[in-house]
Amino acid sequence: MAPPRSPTPPADRPSKTQRKREMHELQALGERIVAVGETRLDAMELPERLREAVVAAHRISSHEGRRRQLQYIGRLMREVDPEPIRARLDAWQNAAATHAAEHRRAEAWRERLLSDDPAALSELLIACPAIDEPRLRALVRDARHERAQAQPPRRFRELFRFLKAAFEMAVADAASL
Repeated sequence: MAPPRSPTPPADRPSKTQRKREMHELQALGERIVAVGETRLDAMELPERLREAVVAAHRISSHEGRRRQLQYIGRLMREVDPEPIRARLDAWQNAAATHAAEHRRAEAWRERLLSDDPAALSELLIACPAIDEPRLRALVRDARHERAQAQPPRRFRELFRFLKAAFEMAVADAASL
């Protein structure tokens, strides 16, 4: 007669639920890899079989075929250390979010400077003391003139590029301290 089964798994191995959760996490990570473009895929240094599976997933348009390919990628992910891959993907995602935030910040300052807010210029000069004040004043004046005359937004765009470069320089200066 066989010994009765214990309702709890041995402490030295994970439960079936835990293993399934880990497999689903690896498959989700595989989906994130598939979403990455070809140029970034080269920078990830994936094992050859996994890279080929990801490239093949790019070509599959059938829903069921793509689902099975993602399962296969999840299976291959069990053979590699997922942490460096996850870290690389997170870094790219954070860089994109930071870039978007910097873009919105420069747009907001540009609009504030062009809206005749008297405190905007002095607040910007306090926030970025290394900014070229005469150049900034000239760009603001010219962009306002363009708007008033309904001219093409050449200085308007140049003001945005100037602000973005000033913020990037301020961040670089703060990081070097």
